[in-house]
Amino acid sequence: MSQTILIIDDEKAIRRTLGEILSFEGFTIDEAADGAEGIKKIKEHNYDCILCDIKMPKMDGMEVLMQSREEKPDIPFIMISGHGNIETAVEAVKKGAFDFISKPPDLNRLLITIRNAMDKKSLVTETKQLRKRISRGAEMIGESEGIRKIKDTITKVAPTDARVLVTGENGVGKEMVARRIHELSTRTNGPLVEVNCAAIPSELIESELFGHEKGSFTSAIKQRIGKFEQASGGTLFLDEIGDMSHDAQAKVLRALQEGKITRVGGDKEIKVDVRVIAATNKDLMQEVEEKKFRLDLYHRLSVILIHVPSLNDRKDDIPMLVKHFLQDICDEYKQPVKEIDDAALDALQKYNWTGNIRELRNVVERLVILSDKKITKKDIDTYILLK
Repeated sequence: MSQTILIIDDEKAIRRTLGEILSFEGFTIDEAADGAEGIKKIKEHNYDCILCDIKMPKMDGMEVLMQSREEKPDIPFIMISGHGNIETAVEAVKKGAFDFISKPPDLNRLLITIRNAMDKKSLVTETKQLRKRISRGAEMIGESEGIRKIKDTITKVAPTDARVLVTGENGVGKEMVARRIHELSTRTNGPLVEVNCAAIPSELIESELFGHEKGSFTSAIKQRIGKFEQASGGTLFLDEIGDMSHDAQAKVLRALQEGKITRVGGDKEIKVDVRVIAATNKDLMQEVEEKKFRLDLYHRLSVILIHVPSLNDRKDDIPMLVKHFLQDICDEYKQPVKEIDDAALDALQKYNWTGNIRELRNVVERLVILSDKKITKKDIDTYILLK
């Protein structure tokens, strides 16, 4: 799809010349003869870039820039003027312009500036969409008593730096709890670093968490920064911490006690400012009794305990979850949101969800792909093996 540029300039010759050049480069061009007309068009259309003269009758370019920033702040403005100087350029950029170009414009510079402005707009749009998706991914969907309690606890604990231990079966959404706590915390602008302790071999977990110095072991060909350092200023999420080796547990305990870590093969102590959220599907007190988990580490991690119920224990939330996933998945596939009838929802509520939320989302995705516009009870019977 062609990208559209609005040229706002009171000189018809300038509009025509710029329009011809940019049309030749493949852009779609729209024009406005003064600032007031420009503002009207900005309100009515979505432009990829705006070229705006500064000195114009009725409304000058600076006023157009400021008003349009209130309406559509993401559209990049390139200010152009035959009366340009450093002060004008600085003022334009301070007020939100992407760049300032003097008349007559150098065409190569103009084209490069337009491309750069559009690239920045694309990045801003992608970042906003990504943040929206991440935020949606951290939503706690449901109104069952168990979920309401979790939401209430998260609201209370998130603004603090208290360590949290999240428990529950695989697939119930323990990571979602961690993300929500981080999102609502004072560390939200810092990193959220995740480590799946069960997925890392015991001989590598210390290097993963604390980093290592070059030459500290055979394959250590360069220095590595560990997850504790990467998460400094933010949150470290230790998933499946019940699978962590005893040696690593001891080092994690020391890091929590002292706020310092030492890289593998190093002797320098490094201060880290990290909030730790841990999660497990195991009964850690049982693990303590069996000498598989340190009691002192358990107490360090479990300042706040949050247990996430299984989906089978919160089946009243299934209709809400299904509709949320339908919206999410259909948006992802760029197709209209599919409806689901009551009989189909009732069938899903009777299903034995051994895989919890993760399994439910997979099932909804399967139904979106394979069913017609409306998901029916027949679709449930056809595409899901009922237990």
